[in-house]
Parts: sequence; structure tokens; C-alpha cells
Amino acid sequence: MSISSRRRRLAAAVCAASAGVLLSGLFVPADAAESTTSVAQYIAQHSHAMGSQIRRVEGDRSTPDSRSAASRPQGLNVDGVTATATVPGIDVSGYQGNVDWTNYWGQGIRFAYVKATENTNYTNPYFAQQYNGSYNVGMIRGAYHFATPNTSTGAAQANYFVDHGGGWSADGKTLPGALDMEYNPYGATCYGLSKSAMTGWIRDFSNTYHARTNKWPAIYTSTSWWSQCVDGDFSSTNPLWVARYASSVGTLPYNWGVYTFWQYSSSPIDQDTFNGSLDRLVVLATNHD
Repeated sequence: MSISSRRRRLAAAVCAASAGVLLSGLFVPADAAESTTSVAQYIAQHSHAMGSQIRRVEGDRSTPDSRSAASRPQGLNVDGVTATATVPGIDVSGYQGNVDWTNYWGQGIRFAYVKATENTNYTNPYFAQQYNGSYNVGMIRGAYHFATPNTSTGAAQANYFVDHGGGWSADGKTLPGALDMEYNPYGATCYGLSKSAMTGWIRDFSNTYHARTNKWPAIYTSTSWWSQCVDGDFSSTNPLWVARYASSVGTLPYNWGVYTFWQYSSSPIDQDTFNGSLDRLVVLATNHD
């Protein structure tokens, strides 16, 4: 079989599999063996999970103490309210396939973020099952976009994200979309951009997302990557989702005085905490910015 033929078959299988997800909420491809393999190849070739590059560069030093620390509220949160509790959550991508949301609900998970897009050419084939499935068991859920700032403008990627599942509605069940900013999986750490250019790219994405949804996107990042690649201040508008796999959240990126979300472990699945009580999480999923 020629390379072009294999590519056509891969694309067709991905489309068919994705259609199955969208139509039924379950991943049931027409030719299970071939389509499942093809979709797995598509994900491996075009997708990177949240935190995958941070763990690659910075390592994962999470311990049982990380979970204990993540359960302790810190400082202020939504609308300047003092955090008095935390809410456990997880984030998933195409690598998790169909997720057993009932199981995670039973473990106490109350919110989830689901990867929707990367660049302007990838959408998660399992997005519908993951996004709708988490909602259907009662979770508050949101979508995230893995940024590749060297491939297209921030506005182009924000629009692609909103058009492919990353929108927002003031229903108390939808979290603001999240912009995943981390080490470049394809090359130079900062994607070949200067700090000022990277700041401009993030602002372009953020402003476009806000114009489309009336909500500022959360920014997911690590303090180390941010200090190397960004020189701007987003603390007055964008909720911070910090990645640090250790027993404490540590120093936060420039000028953020408090985090909204903390991704503190990747085992056995990406684990997160919201720095506030469940009613404050509902506020984040309800109020326009």
C-alpha cells in the first residue's frame, strides 16, 4: 500500500471513529480493530497531553504528601473570597480513550478538564464522550487547548478552540476554557519566540477567547517555563492553573498571588485541585468576566 493510500485510510478511519463518538457519545468505530489502531496513531502523531512536556523537562516528584497539600486551601480565590476548602478534579485527553466517569465520581472527583484541540489541525476524537460523560455524572467540566505558538497566531488557535468544543456558557457547569502553555514538544523550549513575542501571542489568544465567550481563559503553565518564555502580566484577568508535581505548590508565575487550579500529580491519572469550595467553583462556571 502506498504512503498516500495509508494516509487516506488513516484520515478516513479517524473521521469515522470521531463521527461515532459524536453521534452516540460512545466510541464504536465501524471496523473496531483497524479504526481503533488508526485513531491511536492519529493521537500519538498529533496530540500532547497537558503536563506531558513539563514532566519530561522538570520531572514528577509528587508523593502522598502532594495530595495532602492539594487538599489544603491557600489564600484568596474567585472574586477575592478566602479559600476555605478545595475540590478534587482530573484532566484527560485522547490518550485516556473512553473514560469511566461514574467510577471517578464515586472516588469524589467533582470537576474535569478535557483536551479539545491542539494547534489548528487536531481535535480529540474522544472529546464528546469525555466532555459530555463528565457532565452527565454531575461534574463541572471545561475544555483545554494545547498551544503551539510557532505554527499560527493566538487568535487563529483561540477561534479553532472555541469552534471545536472550547466555548463557554454561564450555566454553572462549564468552566472557562484553559490555554495549555508548556515546553515545546517539537523543538526549542519557547517555540523560537522572544519573551515579548510570546506574551503577545498569549494576549492575542486570551483577548480573542474573551471576545468570543465573554470569559477569560485559565492559563495552565509551570513557573519554570513561564519565567523562561514570558515577560507579561496576566494576573488581573486570567485564572492560574499551575503545574507542579511536588509536596507544595511552590513559587507561582510572575505576579499571580494565588492559584485557581493546581495539577499536582500525574499518577494514576492527571490529578488537580481547585483552590476553593464547591460553591466557588460554581461561581467560576457561572459569572461572566
